[in-house]
Amino acid sequence: MGKNKAIKLLLNNLGEKFSVSLDIDLSKKEAEEIFKWFLGSILFGARISETIVLRTFAEFKKEDVLTPSDILKTGWDGLVRILDNGGYVRYDFKTATKLLEITKDLKDKYQKDLNKLHSFAKDQKDLEQKIKDLGKGIGDVTCNIFLRELREIWEKAEPLPGALVIEGARSLGLLPKVIKKDKILVELKRVWEENKVKGKDFADFEAALLRLTKDFCRKKKCEICVVKDFCLKK
Repeated sequence: MGKNKAIKLLLNNLGEKFSVSLDIDLSKKEAEEIFKWFLGSILFGARISETIVLRTFAEFKKEDVLTPSDILKTGWDGLVRILDNGGYVRYDFKTATKLLEITKDLKDKYQKDLNKLHSFAKDQKDLEQKIKDLGKGIGDVTCNIFLRELREIWEKAEPLPGALVIEGARSLGLLPKVIKKDKILVELKRVWEENKVKGKDFADFEAALLRLTKDFCRKKKCEICVVKDFCLKK
């Protein structure tokens, strides 16, 4: 009963997918929306606050630079300006270069369509590799952020939970103390199936666990944490 209450509290307070926070709708598998989320994932992939990512993505939206063609047309100087206006100044040069390289590869290999990349992938591992091969700088973190919210959208999108998600789950006692890495996803899905929250899905659950770790556990904001009464670390 305590586990169910903790998960409900967690989801009602922190359980919004990061794509939803950017006003992106992935449910219809539209290439434009999936690319928007890819752009969002690249921004989230740096060590930078969620607030700055939201502000920077809003700048891309305001400038109507949300497709591979728009990014290529905007060019390096234009991308740096957008990133700076959003407060993404620590990673502006590097990210502008990365975005141009990625979108050029996406255009050359998959006709600007990430759905095609997915259809060409043999399985989850191959899908991850194809995403990382799009450009220098797409590592495990960005790839995991992107694919995590495409569960149930792309059949081959089934990434293992990231370190922050696992840490959040452990703090609430949702995982056994000893468990093989490749069994963590299965166990978390089992926990979710037994404690589902109406109107939410597994990707919301992962997002909530990630926010719990990033915004509360790691920052030692235990006193204002919404699930502090259920935490095993206190």
